[in-house]
Amino acid sequence: MIELRDIHKHFGAVKALQGVSLKVAGGSIHGIVGENGAGKSTLMKVLTGFIIRTSGTVLYTGNEVELRTPKDARALGIGMLYQEPLDFLQLSVLDNFMAGASLFDRSAARTALQELTHRFDFELNPDSSLQRLTVGERQQLELLRLIHEGTQVLILDEPTTGISESQQELLFAALRSLKEEGCAIILVSHKLSEVESLCDRVSVLRHGKIAGHQEQPFNNDELLQTMFDTLPQRESPPVPHSGGREILSLTDICSSLGRSGLDHVSISIREGEVIGLAGLDGSGQSVFLKIAASLLHPDSGTIHRFGQTRADNNLQQDRHKTVFLPADRLSEGLIPGLSIREHLLLSSDTPLFIVPKTGLADAKQAITKFNILGRPETLADGLSGGNQQRLLLSLMPPGARLILMENPTRGLDVQSAAWTWQHLRRQMPSNGTIIFASPDLEEIMEHAGRVLVFFDGRIILDRATGDTDFAQVSRAITGQVEVRA
Repeated sequence: MIELRDIHKHFGAVKALQGVSLKVAGGSIHGIVGENGAGKSTLMKVLTGFIIRTSGTVLYTGNEVELRTPKDARALGIGMLYQEPLDFLQLSVLDNFMAGASLFDRSAARTALQELTHRFDFELNPDSSLQRLTVGERQQLELLRLIHEGTQVLILDEPTTGISESQQELLFAALRSLKEEGCAIILVSHKLSEVESLCDRVSVLRHGKIAGHQEQPFNNDELLQTMFDTLPQRESPPVPHSGGREILSLTDICSSLGRSGLDHVSISIREGEVIGLAGLDGSGQSVFLKIAASLLHPDSGTIHRFGQTRADNNLQQDRHKTVFLPADRLSEGLIPGLSIREHLLLSSDTPLFIVPKTGLADAKQAITKFNILGRPETLADGLSGGNQQRLLLSLMPPGARLILMENPTRGLDVQSAAWTWQHLRRQMPSNGTIIFASPDLEEIMEHAGRVLVFFDGRIILDRATGDTDFAQVSRAITGQVEVRA
């Protein structure tokens, strides 16, 4: 249905795509894998008309087509489900479903939305505010909007990142149904397990070129060897620490923020610990992290940080002690339109007078040290997800004692994720603590010495990872047990 022939894309001297050719048939799911910076995002932007290819040919149903704007792609029936949903939080579910529609008929749109919701077993109230939906539910709504528009070539970018297991199952069922109806589906993912579960064929991108293809059944070892120059080494999980001084204490914390808020949460965390937060999307992990970072204030309860109560904390004094890395790197962690050099200047003691060379040497040093694929004047929004994460890590003040993170390896390939954790372990001082939330239980069990499971705003499991297993944590995530250490 869709075919790419010898696609090249150059950004000045940077050759992002170098002769990419592949074909995706109708009624199939085609996986695209590769490390960060391999060219996956650039290739998808060419297909959706967000960027114009330097050379090469795109054929749709056998005919050569021009994709100079997203409108061109949409007119052909090419649509993309992005990692970050493209929606309007201030509007209702129905209003977002109608966004971009050629006819403004609320009654017909409501009927269509309800029919599609029923067809795929989704639960979406047309009159609900989008702000009340989880990322997974917003993703479901975006998928229904694309289907309603008549999308025949559906592209998905890391679709299972940050969504619950039940939402993932519904998504997979919907994709299989669309495949049976003849839709051509392109799945961009770093999770080989979901590629193996869904895809009929997989292509590996490496340094802007197609490095190989595989048909089902896939050989994962060969895929990894094709994706990476060297395979990442798995590290043993850290040993739980219990003898350090208390670094963070929350007592009877209540909050109405987020989907489930926090319900009388009490926890003590000590120096040297690496703690993983597990739970369904919206169960309270994000609110917990932001309250711990003083980005949100609880409705009630007491917080002690570094031996002080929240009221006593001097935020300026603690600025270099606490670090928060959000899941949405570009919207919450970085500033679109600013360069790598400008971000590093803002994170330092910015000089009064700035000239073009100010901070240039520091930016070059950070780019080398953190392996950022960019130049000092590269804009943050021009970096891949993995390189945005490396930029965020470069902004962390040395010696930060309380490192708080939402999905630290979100959208990262295996090698970039391993590099991130290696850096974090080196960065954390002996009197420091890392607390991170992740939807990936394997990441928690590998890197955390202690796991906290959130359910409906409460912590219902608190265990050393060595004293529990996947089965117990999975049961706790669904609210089936209540165990505290």
